[in-house]
Amino acid sequence: MPTYLTIYLLPTLAEPLFHCSTKLYVNQLRVLLTKRLQKELLSLIKDPPPGVLVDSEKAEQNLSIWTIYMKGADETLFAGEEFQLQFKFSPKYPFDSPEVTFIGPNIPVHPHVYSNGHICLSILTEDWSPALSVQSVCLSIISMLSSCKEKKRPSDNAFYVKTCSKNPKKTKWWYHDDTV
Repeated sequence: MPTYLTIYLLPTLAEPLFHCSTKLYVNQLRVLLTKRLQKELLSLIKDPPPGVLVDSEKAEQNLSIWTIYMKGADETLFAGEEFQLQFKFSPKYPFDSPEVTFIGPNIPVHPHVYSNGHICLSILTEDWSPALSVQSVCLSIISMLSSCKEKKRPSDNAFYVKTCSKNPKKTKWWYHDDTV
């Protein structure tokens, strides 16, 4: 027996906006997710922020995992350095933030970046909004790196790396220092 989902536009409406099977609804969401990711990928290819390059071949093969190359901005502590970011998108994107981590041999030494690549940045968790995009996340990370005054790891780096989940989104971050 199929499962049905009824969606109301407003709680006060007596008539449903539409009525469809859960399977159909899930397929429609998957199509919307694919369109959103394709649109963001195209935007990032055509008009990337300075110092940002997406591996479009990998992203086109698997739209749910992207590798992004990022260069440290000129006249900052990270000028000339190159980093890799991995973006993982859940089926709930854009309503759920992507999982974003630094990967590869060069993880930035920064007070909000752990040595395992996890990033303490509020827009990646509680301050996420579907209005944000991969491009806006990249700009926020560039800004975070550019405003750094001293290269150092978070004070709890050793403990965190030993005890954390592999997925940084499962961490309950404590956002207390935006002066770095």
